[in-house]
Amino acid sequence: MFDDNANFRSSIQLLLDASENIDLVKKFPNAAEAYREVKNHEPDVVLMDIEMPGTDGIEALFALKAKRPDLKVMMLTSFEDEHRIFSALCAGASGYALKGDIDNLEQGICDVFNGGGHFSPSIAMRVIKMLSHPLVIKQNTYVALTKREHDVLQKMYEGYNRKMAAAALNISEKTICDYYKTIYQKLHVNSAQEAVREAILRRLV
Repeated sequence: MFDDNANFRSSIQLLLDASENIDLVKKFPNAAEAYREVKNHEPDVVLMDIEMPGTDGIEALFALKAKRPDLKVMMLTSFEDEHRIFSALCAGASGYALKGDIDNLEQGICDVFNGGGHFSPSIAMRVIKMLSHPLVIKQNTYVALTKREHDVLQKMYEGYNRKMAAAALNISEKTICDYYKTIYQKLHVNSAQEAVREAILRRLV
């Protein structure tokens, strides 16, 4: 966990100490040595604040993902402006939670660990609003997906795995796998995480 607020770090320590599923491996007051610390401690999920002295959280996130693309990072911050949200998602964040909404933090960490995403409710609404502007289809980043492909991509974005998405869309797992393959081809990616990141960058979800 990287956060410059000592009281908040202690609060999260107490919260996670009570969890049967999660151990808080280490806490740091800044992200200046984020990659070295992550390499040393090998966490499954990193919690990252945004505004910290020296290296800010988004800059640290870019650096971490550049060297460890598979690393799961969830932003845990007080900021809910669209610029920071979008910057964090483009940098590769798997989730974005507000410090005032930590009641669901344990479940959010588990969701991110299991390959999904986690957003505080108000952040999820901002993301949907931010990326649903009617003019985005005119941008060069637009990719034409069928209605069903878009539905499947939306489920990826919401953190569903293949089995869950198939059940939610009332189609077979074989069919969902076919959709995944087509979506990967259209977005030129090789995984669901990359597809979601590309979809955010292209404003498809």
